[in-house]
Amino acid sequence: MKAKYIAGPAVVLGVVAGLAGPAQAAPAADTTVTIKAMGTDLFGVVKSPRPHKCADGRTVIVFKQKGARGGGDDVRFASDTASLSGGVYKWSTGNTGTEGRFYAVVRAKTGCKADSSPTIRAVRNP
Repeated sequence: MKAKYIAGPAVVLGVVAGLAGPAQAAPAADTTVTIKAMGTDLFGVVKSPRPHKCADGRTVIVFKQKGARGGGDDVRFASDTASLSGGVYKWSTGNTGTEGRFYAVVRAKTGCKADSSPTIRAVRNP
C-alpha cells in the first residue's frame, strides 16, 4: 500500500511565494551630512540609522558655492572620509585658509541615500 501525501494550504502558499521571485531589497537608508566652520576649518558629521554601512568610511565632498547654489558654477573644493570618533562619524578638511560659502555632499551608494548640507559661511578669525 502506497501512502498519499496531500499538500496543505501552508505548503502551497510557501511554494507560490517562492515562485514570486527574489526578496525585495531593503529601501535605502536615510543619510545626513552636516557642515560647520571654525574660522576656515571645515568639519561635520555623517549620520544614518545604518551607521556602519552608510556613515563609516563615507566620502564627504565639500563644494565652494560661487553663485546661486547648484547653478553649475560651484567648485569641488575638498573631500574627506568620515570615521568614528567619540561615538559619531566625523569628517574634517582641516584649516583651508579660504573664506567663502561652502556645503557638504555625500553621494548615494547601494543601500544608502545621498544628502547635502545647508550652505555655511567660513571667515578667518581676526
